[in-house]
Amino acid sequence: MRPSTWADRLLALLVRFVGLVILLATIVAAGASFLYNQAEEADQAERVAAQFNLRLRDHVAILEGVRALYQSDDAASGPGIRAYLAALQPQVQSPGMEGIGIAAAMRAGEPAGIEARLRENYAEDIGVWPATAQPVGFPVVLVEPYTPRRHVALGFDMYSEPVRRAAMRRAWQTGRPAASGIVHLAQERAAKVKQPGFLIYLPVYAKGAEGRIASGTIATAPGMRPVEAFIYAPFRVNDMMKAVLGSQLDTIDGLEIRAGAGPSAPVVFRQGKMGWDAQEQRLRIADRQWTMRISYGRLLERLGRPLGIFLFGLALAILATQLHRVQQRRVGAAQALADQQARHAADRELMIGEMAHRMKNAFARIGALARITLRESASLEEFEVRFDGRMRALSDAKHMLVTAAVDSVELGRIVRRELELAGASAGQLAGVAGPEVRLGDEGAQAISLAVHEFVTNSIKYGALAGKGRLAVGWHRDGGDIALEWTESGLDETPHIESESFGTRFIRTLIERQLKGSWQRTAVDKSLVIVIRWPDDDTTD
Repeated sequence: MRPSTWADRLLALLVRFVGLVILLATIVAAGASFLYNQAEEADQAERVAAQFNLRLRDHVAILEGVRALYQSDDAASGPGIRAYLAALQPQVQSPGMEGIGIAAAMRAGEPAGIEARLRENYAEDIGVWPATAQPVGFPVVLVEPYTPRRHVALGFDMYSEPVRRAAMRRAWQTGRPAASGIVHLAQERAAKVKQPGFLIYLPVYAKGAEGRIASGTIATAPGMRPVEAFIYAPFRVNDMMKAVLGSQLDTIDGLEIRAGAGPSAPVVFRQGKMGWDAQEQRLRIADRQWTMRISYGRLLERLGRPLGIFLFGLALAILATQLHRVQQRRVGAAQALADQQARHAADRELMIGEMAHRMKNAFARIGALARITLRESASLEEFEVRFDGRMRALSDAKHMLVTAAVDSVELGRIVRRELELAGASAGQLAGVAGPEVRLGDEGAQAISLAVHEFVTNSIKYGALAGKGRLAVGWHRDGGDIALEWTESGLDETPHIESESFGTRFIRTLIERQLKGSWQRTAVDKSLVIVIRWPDDDTTD
C-alpha cells in the first residue's frame, strides 16, 4: 500500500475518534440537562406537597385552639367560640376548611340535652338524627361560620356513621387529630354540586376533680378516657385544593390526589391530564397518608434543552464524519474500479457455472427419459410418441417460466394445460380445483412429467378414454400440499401391483425434486393417486 494511503487511513481514524468523543460528550450533556430539569420539577412538586401539608397543620392548630377554649370555659361552647372564630377568621387567614364544629356526647335515646344546646345556639328546635343502635352518640351542636348549607348538618349524629366513627375512635384513643376516610358531608345535601369530603377530629376529654367538671354528658369506653365532645373540621376536597393551591393550579398540567397510599387508593381529586413525567409526593392528613401525583406537562421545556444540546453535538459529529467520508472516497476511488472488475469477473464465472449446472441437469433428465421410454416402447414409432410427449411436458413447464419472466409457475396452470392438450371436456376441466400453489423450475418439471404420465395412462385405460369420471384437486394439509388424481366409474379396477420404468422414474422425481411422496390406491373400479410435498412458496 502506498504511504499516502497509510496517512489517509490514519487521518480517517483520527476523525472518527474525534467525532465519537463529541457525540459522547453531547449525550452526557443532554442527559445531565434532562436530569436537572427532572430534579427541578421534583423540587416544585415537593414544595406543593409541603405547602399542602403546612396548610393542613394550620387547620389542625386552629382546631386545637378551639378545643383549648372549649375546655377552659363552659360558656364558650356557643357564643364564646363564635366570637373567637369571628376574630380569628380562619377562612381568610387559612382557607380550605368548610367550617369548625362541635359534636357533643349523648347517651342513646336521651337527645333532650343536645336539643336544648341546639336551641340555645340557634334559637330554633332542631332534632337529633338519624336513629342509631350505638350506646352513645355525638350529634353536631355547633357549626361555624354559619351558612344555610351548613345548617343542614346540625343535629347529625356523627357516631352513627362507620367511617366517621372509626376516625373518632382513633382520636378518642390517642388524643391526637384523626382524619376520616372519604365521606359525603352532611351539608352536601343542600349543595347543588356534590363534592367528596373528609373530617378531622380532636377529642375533648372530661376532667376530674383537678379541673373543670363537664356540664354535659360524658361518653366512656373500655381502656379510653371519658370524653364529652369532639372538635372537628369538615373539608370539601375540591374547595380545599383550590383554596390551598390557588393560581398554581393553572401552571399544573395534571394533578391527582388519592386518599391513601398506592394505586388502589380511591381518587378524590383530578384535574387536567396526567403525563408520563408525573411526580409523586406524600400528603399528611392528620393521622392518614394521601398520595399526590403532579404533572407539569412541560415536555418541550424538559426535552427542548437536552434535545438542542444533543442536536448541536450531533451536527458537530456529522461534520467530523463528513471529513472522514471525503477521505474515504479519495482512498476508495482507486479501489472501486478494481472491485467492480473483480465482481464482474465473479458474476461471469457464476453465470457460466450455473448455466453448465443447469445444462448438465437437463441433459441428464433427457437421457433418463430416453432410456426409460426406450425400455417401455415396443417399436420406434411408439418410442417417438412417448418421448415426444414427455419432452413436450418438460418444454411446456420451462416455457411457462420463461415467457412469464418469473421464477415460479402456478400448479393449476400446469394441470389444466396437460388436460387441455389431452382433449379433456369442459366438465372435466371444471372439476380441477385447488388453492394457488407456486412451483419453481425443478418442481414444475417434476409435476409436469407426473401429470403427463397420469393423462397418458388415463387416455389409454381410464376416464379420459370415456370410461369413467375424472376429478383433480389439491389442498394444503398442515405443512404439505396434497394433490389428488381420482378416476372413478371405470370398466374394471386398475392393476397397480407392479411399477413400470416410467412410473418408477416419476416416483423418483417426486421424492428427489419435490422432496415428497406419492401413493396409489385402486379399489371398486376406481384409481386414486395422492402426491404430497412440502408447502413452500416455490419448490426448487
